[in-house]
Amino acid sequence: MRRRLINSTLAVVLVVIAVFGVSLVIVETRTISSSAQDSVDSEAVRLVSIVDSRLIGGEPVNPDILAEQSGAKRYALIEIPGRAPIEIGDRPEGSVIRGTAEGERGETVTVEESRSTITSEVGRTLLIIGAVALLAVVAAVLLAVRQANKLTSPLTDLAETAERLGSGDPRPRHKRYGVPELDRVADVLDASAERIARMLTAERRLAADASHQLRTPLTALSMRLEEVAVADDLDTVKEEATIALTQVERLTEVVERLLTNSRDPRTGSALAFDLDEVIKQQIEEWRPAYRSGGRAIVHSGKQGMRAVGTPGAVAQVLAALIENSLMHGGGTVALRTRVTGNQSVIEVTDEGPGVPADLGARIFERAISGRSSTGIGLAVARDLAEADGGRLELLQQHPPVFALFLSREVRSSRTDEERERPVR
Repeated sequence: MRRRLINSTLAVVLVVIAVFGVSLVIVETRTISSSAQDSVDSEAVRLVSIVDSRLIGGEPVNPDILAEQSGAKRYALIEIPGRAPIEIGDRPEGSVIRGTAEGERGETVTVEESRSTITSEVGRTLLIIGAVALLAVVAAVLLAVRQANKLTSPLTDLAETAERLGSGDPRPRHKRYGVPELDRVADVLDASAERIARMLTAERRLAADASHQLRTPLTALSMRLEEVAVADDLDTVKEEATIALTQVERLTEVVERLLTNSRDPRTGSALAFDLDEVIKQQIEEWRPAYRSGGRAIVHSGKQGMRAVGTPGAVAQVLAALIENSLMHGGGTVALRTRVTGNQSVIEVTDEGPGVPADLGARIFERAISGRSSTGIGLAVARDLAEADGGRLELLQQHPPVFALFLSREVRSSRTDEERERPVR
């Protein structure tokens, strides 16, 4: 492409030079010839006027006097009737241009000049025109090379950008070239790069979330299957199998929820549900893990509350908070339910050292963890809570108190007083 641009620009310049250069040469040649003829004619008229004035005054007419008075530099022949011809200067050889003038007393003056003078003048003019044409060609080549580089370099950059996108490097370059058409292509490529980067980030986030969210249900399911494998009593086998099936259903819900959030985090299936059932299920699921660690998990607060949200998502949020207390906390873990305004609140607290001061404001950010964990659990829990129209907050750092706020179902037939009793 660079060569084509240079060749096309050079061809245009050569055509222009050929058209205007030839015309200029013709015009200049005619101008020089006409100017030389006019000069010869003017000198002949001047000489004949001098001869006339001297003849009328009776003054002598000779070559020296005429040459001095006229300042003639060309050859001149003066013919006066009844006298010998008078010559001034050296007669040129070869082709000449000639100017003739006649006086009042019948005298004739002829002035001649060699055509080689005109040829030399035309040659100098052609040389100047040729030099200008050469400079124009050189300037055209330099301009063509500059323009070719200005157009081909951006195309090379854009091709490299497209190749990087195809090889999995979606970083936008944000480089512009001052050419509207090329800048438009660069805008489209940068926009595509940003979309691909978002898609890759979403895919990586989905994989990380899936691995984290499925870890606990898979561990629980594995434990139940081990119980089934070693159990001899048929009733125990049935009981453990039923619990294992429940775990499979939870796994299915987790997968569906993750896929739904990966397509559109705002999409949900919010409904009114019994909050006590979700809390009870989580306590039963986590009690063996706490018991094996010599710790307890309890529930207290208002009973019979109904919240609006997705039961599976709320269960995952509580599981993340309970697991966080198991890994990073200490002592008894307490789940307390209460009502504030038109919201149902579930608080999760423990007797551990709490959240470090430097992590308090960043505890829900991804990859932020107080110990050697993934730092994903609380971030995923917050996203799940917000997708259901709720929110997850850290109310207190020492001891740690995490609170899940959910919209409360408003029912017309409802008692204003609800009993508070601990559940263990």
